[in-house]
Amino acid sequence: MKLSVKTLPLKTERLSVVLNQDDAEDLGILPGDRVKILVGRESFIAEVETSTEIIKKGEIGLDTFTAESCNLNEQCKVEIHPVERPESVEFIRKKFEGKKYKKDEMKKIVSDIASNILNDIELAAFILANEIVGLDTDEIEWITWSMYESGERISFERGNVVDSSSIGSVLGNRYAMVTVPTVAAAGLLIPKTASRAITSASGTADTMEVLADVNLSVDEIKEIVEKVGGVIAWGGATNIAPADDKILRMEHQLGITSKACLISSLLAKKLGIGAKYVVVDIPISEEAKIENLDEGRNFASLFVEVGRRVGLKLSILISDGTQPLCKAVGPALEAREVLRAMENKEENELVEKGLEIASMLMEYGGIENSNALARKIFESGKTLEKFKEIIAAQGGDEKIKSEDIPVGEKRYTVNAGRGGIIQKISIKAINEIARAAGAPKDKGAGVYIHKKRGEVVKVGEPILTIYAEKDWKLDKAIEVARRENPIIVSGVVIEKMHLGRWYL
Repeated sequence: MKLSVKTLPLKTERLSVVLNQDDAEDLGILPGDRVKILVGRESFIAEVETSTEIIKKGEIGLDTFTAESCNLNEQCKVEIHPVERPESVEFIRKKFEGKKYKKDEMKKIVSDIASNILNDIELAAFILANEIVGLDTDEIEWITWSMYESGERISFERGNVVDSSSIGSVLGNRYAMVTVPTVAAAGLLIPKTASRAITSASGTADTMEVLADVNLSVDEIKEIVEKVGGVIAWGGATNIAPADDKILRMEHQLGITSKACLISSLLAKKLGIGAKYVVVDIPISEEAKIENLDEGRNFASLFVEVGRRVGLKLSILISDGTQPLCKAVGPALEAREVLRAMENKEENELVEKGLEIASMLMEYGGIENSNALARKIFESGKTLEKFKEIIAAQGGDEKIKSEDIPVGEKRYTVNAGRGGIIQKISIKAINEIARAAGAPKDKGAGVYIHKKRGEVVKVGEPILTIYAEKDWKLDKAIEVARRENPIIVSGVVIEKMHLGRWYL
């Protein structure tokens, strides 16, 4: 059947088309089925929806994503054919029966996810099957290789390539903005691809975007790293491990964090950027993905084993996840705090963690006394100097200072109603307040925490300030703060959780 193209003022994240109900019935197609669209010698697979109103007989509706991706417009005519359900759906069904995937089956599933062949229901089934039945070490290895092989890759002709990553859950965890320039200043290559926020107030890519362009291609990443030694780019702008973003999106919708997919996602991306050695940060707290030390050690062991199988040498840093690492939460607030720490050579938890991870990476690179050297690079101002080189290479202003970064002009400060010691800071509540204020979309929105866990506060002293760019968002954030009680003050002395390395 040949149909005329009609573009629709809609945008999705997958290839989809809308058929007139009568045309769909003639072809024996139901909503959710797949069709092959032929345009000359080119073809693509798309998911079908039907309509009796917006699409006439003889037409095919294309959303803007599909039209742009496939270079189609309303002057085009296309041919349409039904296609069978993908074989990978049967592999997913097999997992629900408690069976183990084969290596080629996993490769086919991941390829179909990356190519948008599996629809949302089938993708959700894959995630749920893995979560309910579980993946063994072999299957995690295979999904890692499959993700890696389905995407673009970067290779460097010279130097030791290293990288680091956190499994998430901690707000203000912008240690990479200290680690990357410190490692690059020591002579290693560190092509850091970072995430944007999905459920948090800011990801490393969101914060770096305040200072420079993070939407870089793999060719641009390679060029910048070879020029200045490091980069902090958004991984989603590349085609490295393309199935990963789709899996993460569905996990968010299902409210699931699969540890197996987390491992495969992180390692596939590190393979894709050519890293040979990686430090993985595993924060621990009741509100984090890993709740206690025993669970953290078991997870670290699995991480390192899968890394070994795919040719990556891993070191794990088990860290304190009981409160935000920065006092600032939100893109511009975090960028300002990172720059201020570099400018003033301040010792704080952000710098401590950033230099700890930098020294671990430098140690792998064969640099002796790496801990002392990392600190020397920071204290000499070379970390800041290299960071500004990276900013300039990514199209930002290398002369920018912390005070130049604009933050939300709408503000509200919460003061302590009693004196004592900060006993608890709820990561979940702070995140909800910052997002209600507009973060990460509004770069200047967020929360500044004046007193952290274990610090003494007097009655009437500020404990947190909310920043927003719009009055109504500030009002909404204040409502959340009053409801959630994000900071608890008591008279109990709090012991600090110490950072720890975990090698296997």
